[in-house]
Amino acid sequence: MTVEAVMVGAGGRGRLAYGPYALDHPDEIRFVAVAEPDDARRAEFAKAHGISRAGQFRSWEDLVERPALGVAALNSTMDQTHHASTLALLAAGYEVLLEKPMATSPQDCVDLVRAARQAGRMLQICHVLRYAPFFRTIYDIVRSGRLGGLVSADWRENLSYFHFAHSFVRGRWSNSSRSAPMILAKCCHDLDQLVWILGSQPSRVASFGSLRHFRRERVAAAVPERCTDGCPVAEECPYFAPRVYLELGGSWFRDAVSLDPSPEAIMRGLELGPYGRCVYHCDNDVVDHQVVLLEFANGQAASLTMQGASHVEGRTMRLDGMRATLLGNESRNELVILDHRSGASQTIRPQVPHGAGHGGGDVGLMAAFVAALERGAGDHVLTGAEDSLESHLLAFAAEEARLSGEVIEMDRYRRLVMGRHD
Repeated sequence: MTVEAVMVGAGGRGRLAYGPYALDHPDEIRFVAVAEPDDARRAEFAKAHGISRAGQFRSWEDLVERPALGVAALNSTMDQTHHASTLALLAAGYEVLLEKPMATSPQDCVDLVRAARQAGRMLQICHVLRYAPFFRTIYDIVRSGRLGGLVSADWRENLSYFHFAHSFVRGRWSNSSRSAPMILAKCCHDLDQLVWILGSQPSRVASFGSLRHFRRERVAAAVPERCTDGCPVAEECPYFAPRVYLELGGSWFRDAVSLDPSPEAIMRGLELGPYGRCVYHCDNDVVDHQVVLLEFANGQAASLTMQGASHVEGRTMRLDGMRATLLGNESRNELVILDHRSGASQTIRPQVPHGAGHGGGDVGLMAAFVAALERGAGDHVLTGAEDSLESHLLAFAAEEARLSGEVIEMDRYRRLVMGRHD
């Protein structure tokens, strides 16, 4: 039977990443309602999915006042609303797929896990990388024993310079008071990967990082507040907004500026909206670089580096085992295994669906969610909230370590946050 679902938040992820799955697989899932405060985006989602006026809501609060309109809810609201909206959706009777991060405080994350458990409902988190062929292949290689016992892992989250400026300087995730710490908002994916692939929980966490570059003192007083106000350094600045959004950024970036993709509409959006601001005159406060050092309970060590000044988008990693080394480059879809004894190397390029978001992870996540609903598997899914909680707690601990300069003992931290043994 086709699963009937509601979309809560029809922005970039809800409308462009998860919504299309229903259009491509109408026999599996269809959206019967949408809750979205932006009139234009709500109308566009409703039109694409054939949702009647009765199924259109301005807010999740309006939606949950009604009896459940479907079996499932996809919660793609902004980070700060995840806790309250998910509690309400669970209470209203929905099985929930929740965009990461789960919530913006460790206590709220724990609260969601407990609420889903008590309600007997599925709460699956959008850790899409677990479903992407590239990362699934890494997992399979490590778990096969081909590398031997793992000694260390070096993991890098490389954000292209214009992506970082778009999301974390000009955009919705630029200020931690409105969203979440950078290490949570962007890198809970990466922390989840390290825990999943290495198969162990970290015992100690340290972290270092700061906001060094995107600050007002980095530019002369003559540089205006907006790129469209006659910037004297427009030609040499890599962040000049008209160039970024009209020439460099893809449709996902332009969609955030304007639903109308025409150059004229994009320019109007830059003149009036947040994405036309000078990157040195924004109210951003999240870090532009951060390193997290992890020691695992089984003796393995790992480092995670996040930086927002890469020439190309994509994670890179090096995993060293006692028998072989694995080098990975996400942007090239390339994995290389170097055998210590023979010196031989093997290059692997996993099969990735053409044009699929997150290297096939978005499609894989939706397929897994629908399959779990059909099985009635409850929370026993690959990215269930119980499992995803660990990466979130690691992110919060890493931020505490960065701010305090201390090494965080994770057993103690977990006990403090959980409040009791579950």
